[in-house]
Amino acid sequence: MNISVILPVFNEEKYIEKCLKSIQNQQIPPDEIIVVDNNCTDRTIEIAKKFKVRVVKESKQGISYARNKGFNSAKYDIIARVDADSILPRNWIKKIKYNFTKYKIDGLTGPVVFYDFPFKTPAYAQMYLEIFKLIQNGNNTLIGPNMAITKKIWKKVKDKVCMDNTQVHEDIDLAIHVLEARGIIRKDDTLIANCSARRLLKHPQSFFAEYPVRTVNTVLIHQPNDFRPSR
Repeated sequence: MNISVILPVFNEEKYIEKCLKSIQNQQIPPDEIIVVDNNCTDRTIEIAKKFKVRVVKESKQGISYARNKGFNSAKYDIIARVDADSILPRNWIKKIKYNFTKYKIDGLTGPVVFYDFPFKTPAYAQMYLEIFKLIQNGNNTLIGPNMAITKKIWKKVKDKVCMDNTQVHEDIDLAIHVLEARGIIRKDDTLIANCSARRLLKHPQSFFAEYPVRTVNTVLIHQPNDFRPSR
């Protein structure tokens, strides 16, 4: 089982080196790392090229466009995704391979821990995931900086995912389309990604006001959904 890791980036020179080092230092390395240049104007790509990565360009601005470019460029069976401010535990790839080998699943996610937040705990993300499991008839959602899906399920949904990030959260939207395609998403509470709380710390009004509204919109846009029961 081979794994492609996708890293969409837009002006991430402050974070990308630590992220790529954490991917490079995995106990089981990924088979390819794709950095998607979403019109960077700083040193992000210069730094990325110091590592063993493949850089692809996406000129349409937005995380959904960058994500799709990376997913479509992936060579291998499992497509994993992280954010540029992620710092991954050394067993992250190992755990992804374990889950896709042991379980008949189409997607995988786990909690995130904010490494620059006063309370460093996965509890917030775990609660978020459990709430969505209730909303989605016992099915799991995906968390963008800590997820993986099969190339097979991506081919089924890539032309259906929503692209307007002012209306939807791209990771929740992707999860809903995976479920609508009769895919199964597993949650592994031990699959943890460390991420920055910069959006929460710098723009709390957006995090606590705009973010929840867009979350509700993402779900409502797709209602009613014929979610497949969890197994």
